[in-house]
Amino acid sequence: MPRVLIVFASIDGQTARIAERMALTLREAGLEALVHDVDSPEPPEVAGHAAVIVGGGIRYGRHSAALEQWVRSHLAELARRPGAFFSVCLSAGGPGARPATADGYRADFMRRTGWYPATQASFAGALPYRRYNPFVRLMMRIIVGVAGGDTDASRDYEYTDWDAVEIFAAAFAARVRGVPLPRPAVERVLEAR
Repeated sequence: MPRVLIVFASIDGQTARIAERMALTLREAGLEALVHDVDSPEPPEVAGHAAVIVGGGIRYGRHSAALEQWVRSHLAELARRPGAFFSVCLSAGGPGARPATADGYRADFMRRTGWYPATQASFAGALPYRRYNPFVRLMMRIIVGVAGGDTDASRDYEYTDWDAVEIFAAAFAARVRGVPLPRPAVERVLEAR
């Protein structure tokens, strides 16, 4: 059974949740999936995995420096196997969405790391206002307010399109296994982009 490594950097937990959902989808497709936080004490190793998915959340316009460094230090290994990248940010969906901005964050990650996987996507994240400290809550309300998004900090918001996450992972699983996706699934993948 092919093994897929999912390496992520999460800011408030939404990217971790997305990585776990991808792992579940990969397992349902007959693959073994290991989810690993790039900030854990033992850095994830690419060796022994048939494919790699990397994902990171955006905060203040940037992905995690640790995630960028991990990708740069594993470029040769990443180039030898199927790879995918997903970015998680509020610009990707929800009120005030700016898909071009989300695409720009993803492109910036590629430039910074030198890794250009064939499979890429941006997913909308979440606004867990109630978990933010007062400073972050204020900053996020300002940023989101300027974009026309939800600013009621008395509640949390989730914008992730879980169907799109599962389609992304299923399409990647099919690529790793070398099997075509059924036609309706292909159409859903294209619509999710």
